[in-house]
Amino acid sequence: MITQVNNFITWIDGIVWGLPLIILIMAVGIYLTIRLKVLQLVHLPKALKYMVKNEEGGTGEVSSFAALCTALSATIGTGNIVGVATAIVAGGPGALFWMWIAAFFGMATKYAEGLLAIKYRHIDQDGHVLGGPFYYIEMGMGVKFKWLAKLFAFFGACAGLLGIGTFTQVNGISSAVNNFFSKSKIAAVNLFGKEYSVVIIITGIVITLCVGLVLIGGLKRISGFAQIVVPFMAIAYVLICIILLINQYRQIPGALAEIFEGAFGMKAVAGGALGTVMVAMQKGIARGIFSNESGLGSAPIAAAAAQTKEPVRQGLVSMTGTFIDTIIICTMTGLSIVVTGTWNIGLEGVAVTSSAFQTGLPFSPWVASFLLMVCLIFFAFTTIIGWNYYSERCLEYLTGGNQKPIKIYRWLYILAVFIGPYMTIGAVWNIADIFNGLMAFPNLIALIALSGVIIKESRDYFKKLAVMK
Repeated sequence: MITQVNNFITWIDGIVWGLPLIILIMAVGIYLTIRLKVLQLVHLPKALKYMVKNEEGGTGEVSSFAALCTALSATIGTGNIVGVATAIVAGGPGALFWMWIAAFFGMATKYAEGLLAIKYRHIDQDGHVLGGPFYYIEMGMGVKFKWLAKLFAFFGACAGLLGIGTFTQVNGISSAVNNFFSKSKIAAVNLFGKEYSVVIIITGIVITLCVGLVLIGGLKRISGFAQIVVPFMAIAYVLICIILLINQYRQIPGALAEIFEGAFGMKAVAGGALGTVMVAMQKGIARGIFSNESGLGSAPIAAAAAQTKEPVRQGLVSMTGTFIDTIIICTMTGLSIVVTGTWNIGLEGVAVTSSAFQTGLPFSPWVASFLLMVCLIFFAFTTIIGWNYYSERCLEYLTGGNQKPIKIYRWLYILAVFIGPYMTIGAVWNIADIFNGLMAFPNLIALIALSGVIIKESRDYFKKLAVMK
């Protein structure tokens, strides 16, 4: 019976995250790129400047940079390490190229989401801000589409609690720590009829306490935490990968050749295996979308809280999230794997990246494994924090701002983190993927319906900037 249920969940996941959703997300990104005149390329320098320079006189709860870090805390996760490896193993080095393509068009989508989040957000008398797809669906498309807004909010609240923000992340942390200490003689304890290492138990308790301390403080503490941890986490990981690439610099030209050959089927055509190109394209685009969440509608929930009065400005800041997540961090992981050749030696998941670090870094295998473990812990922990914020805002919309259900949900979220290390998560990942994917459909409908607003706001803002010069 359990096997049948798992097979059914896997089947649903395959439908939700199948080609139709991937094509729809890419089509929206391409459409917005054309209508916005390749804004993500033309205005990227301006976006990076806005990212670190807060706007004066803006209204909101946190700075634009803090809002971006809150969004990045959810998007930069284990997928940047494990997901990239999975895509390259399945689709070859060419998958990395298609991740870049997904990120390029995804930047236009993320820009549109950030813009609409500010334009249609709700600010109450106490200065509390609530915004995101549920509000730009209701206020932009009209109250007759409120059911679509509630559908998005329901899927978002479920995605946070039932897997993507809790069970999967804390289980990943405890597994990473346990694997690192697996060769040590550490006592085991019998819990729920199963033996668990003391390392897993201690890790679960420590992570739960840390999560509780951050979450109980609300948005200000979450954004304050994100502003410190996310930049540190991202910069540290990129620096480690740069050290690896410098140490393996002779292999970089060959690795780049493999990436482009795999992306366009140069070797596949000679071998008569044209299907290889399609696999690389599908895996790369799917992983790129899932990693940076462009089109899913999660990031604009955080963007709505930014202290700004210019929707376009925040759209540009939001756009940098996709650039950082995929163009920078996923690229670092992908290049590290390709230059070391660990993608085709029979390994899977985190073992691929771990082997790349052990092979490519000028340190002992123990040090390399330790560095990857620390990165995984930070990546997964920040995802727990970021997704709690997303899901609580979704619940706030569903309950009309009633704080009692939100407080109960927060404690349930912390409880889910506590029990996460002891769960079998085979189906949990698929359930989380399903709800995450279902969020995208209402959001994409809104982006298409409100594309005229996006274009007009953008045109007016850039005309104003031109006059000011």
